[in-house]
Amino acid sequence: MARHEGRVVFVRHALPGEVVVAEVTEDAGGGFCRADAVEVLTAAAGRVDPPCPLADPALGRDRCGGCDWQHASGETQRELKAAVIAEQLQRIAGIDWPVRVRELPGGLLRWRSRARLAVDRKGRAGFRAHRSHRVIPVEDCPITVEGALDDVTKRRWRPGAELSVAADAGGEVHVTAVDRKPERRHGRAVARQVHGSGVAHESAGGRPFDVAVQGFWQVHRAAPDAFSEVVARLAATPSGGVAWDLYGGVGLFAAVLAEQVGPAGSVVLVESSKRAVEDAVANLRDLPQVSFRAGTVEDVAVDEDLAAPDVVVLDPPRKGAGRVVVDAVTARRPARIVHVACDPAALARDVGLFAERGYRMIELESFDAFPMTHHIECIALLVPAA
Repeated sequence: MARHEGRVVFVRHALPGEVVVAEVTEDAGGGFCRADAVEVLTAAAGRVDPPCPLADPALGRDRCGGCDWQHASGETQRELKAAVIAEQLQRIAGIDWPVRVRELPGGLLRWRSRARLAVDRKGRAGFRAHRSHRVIPVEDCPITVEGALDDVTKRRWRPGAELSVAADAGGEVHVTAVDRKPERRHGRAVARQVHGSGVAHESAGGRPFDVAVQGFWQVHRAAPDAFSEVVARLAATPSGGVAWDLYGGVGLFAAVLAEQVGPAGSVVLVESSKRAVEDAVANLRDLPQVSFRAGTVEDVAVDEDLAAPDVVVLDPPRKGAGRVVVDAVTARRPARIVHVACDPAALARDVGLFAERGYRMIELESFDAFPMTHHIECIALLVPAA
């Protein structure tokens, strides 16, 4: 961020303390505009050469929009992300918290197991430019799992299509094409499974998980194991206890909680996606202590027929849990709440809401689960304030 003639300028591809030549890319008036650094005059100590040629500053607006920080060392990226988390917690939740962002195994490249691509007018697959619908064709992506894009970028596709690629733990690559036009059935886009079975075979904590390739699974190869270990440690659900797994997906955290509560306890998994619930039922068929509720967390969590939980784990979407969910959870007064968040601002808002209901954050783990990008994953533990 910089200032010019009293206005804030958000400069992408620059680092704090640098002197750069910036090209304004978006200016709607008002107090700020957006720009890209196109030439570095004075570099910061943490600047490195981007490993991807499509992140070269000389490309200007033709740079790929997928990565924000290929020009920063791994240590610098994690320091910047820690600063973002600390700033959001202080500004939104009023909490001063020292933050350290942990590196996941595997380094900065070849970690991403799932990717979405678009197709340009010539039928070439690529990624969109930053804040644009323009498609930048690619031959490979250095943060994506080795070989995952080989059969995608070498062929031509229907112009305007969107492609989903998932490389699962078993080595199978699944490619789904969504044709936005001209084929439509009942007003809906047509999805075609081009390669692979359509079911990704994943694993975490020594347990297999089958996931629909269009469903949710952590994109970093090392994330499911790492997050499961932290959730297990923070949850510490008592044997024979009751746990809620809200936004439970295909059962990743429910499996951890089920092991803790044992056969005499119970785990309730709540998930709005019916397909994810079906996958969770199949994945956890050997754990009779887990029950499943298909519905929104806002609706299910207020059901008075649910047994009051000792522990609640929630992994909401990017917008966070929000007041309705926070009120429903805290009304049951669980001993521990484990909050998994992929957006620091949303986490801070939820932490503030929990504070209003008598819960305080006592531990925070942060992970660089999306290297080369600005995204971060946090896992917080909240307990009753008194």
